[in-house]
Amino acid sequence: MRLDVVTIFPEYLEPLDVSLVGKARARGVLDVRVHDLRAWTHDRHHTVDDTPYGGGPGMVMKPEPWGEALDEVLASGEPGQDSPVLVVPTPSGQPFTQELAVELAGKPWLVFTPARYEGIDRRVIEEYAERLDVREVSIGDYVLAGGEAPVLVMVEAVARLLPGVLGNAASHQDDSFAPGTMANLLEGPVYTKPPEWRGRGIPEVLLSGHHGRIARWRRDQAFARTVGNRPELVERCAPEALDKHDRAALAALGWEPGTDGRWRPGPGAAPHDGAGQRGGVAEEAAEQADSDRQHGLEQDGSGA
Repeated sequence: MRLDVVTIFPEYLEPLDVSLVGKARARGVLDVRVHDLRAWTHDRHHTVDDTPYGGGPGMVMKPEPWGEALDEVLASGEPGQDSPVLVVPTPSGQPFTQELAVELAGKPWLVFTPARYEGIDRRVIEEYAERLDVREVSIGDYVLAGGEAPVLVMVEAVARLLPGVLGNAASHQDDSFAPGTMANLLEGPVYTKPPEWRGRGIPEVLLSGHHGRIARWRRDQAFARTVGNRPELVERCAPEALDKHDRAALAALGWEPGTDGRWRPGPGAAPHDGAGQRGGVAEEAAEQADSDRQHGLEQDGSGA
């Protein structure tokens, strides 16, 4: 995959030389090219911004350097190479999600345009939208000083999905938001050695060696954490994506199915600390549901 980044702060992208992304670059899995936007200015001050039409605070990035820079980057593609996807980081864009990361990971070429000040003159976006797939993308409901940090976030999220980047190709399959069984769920708590630390042990099920029970426990914990931290995600879960054990886990947390089959918090929904621990009025029901599920899983060894 080829990635181009046009920025007025090339040094901001130096973290792309380290960790997994840096190793992927060294192995040739990723071809990352960082360009200084000021190289396409023609005055002694290398001006890239000007005052906004209509007045108001702040400055707007000028269209001329962006147009020249993007034209040159696009012209550097290999003969017959597909046009890139132009990714514009902006707080007014569509949310950056794992689903979008997966989609972008399937593209051979991405060009990122991190802006500063009040953003890029809108005509630049309109110009390239006529010939490219342009995505205006936000990494969250907050505002940063520039788009370079969002580029680092998006590049890492996309790069780790590429074959040959992660040591274990299956590592991302159980991530929060991963397509499939983890869609609309947050990953639950994880543990490693030693088995006891400062008086705190490991959940017994993780030491049982029973793969079916472990998988079920992890999924239950994913539901518990998602209910506590991002309940709106659970409400998006398609009814057909939930098996009987999922439904029991949600019921134990005080959730109820609506007339459309989607689950929502009921009047007895338990308070939750977001760390994978159940509490409140649902505790007794949760323990009973765990017992019932474990009994069933010990018989058939599955989480279906």
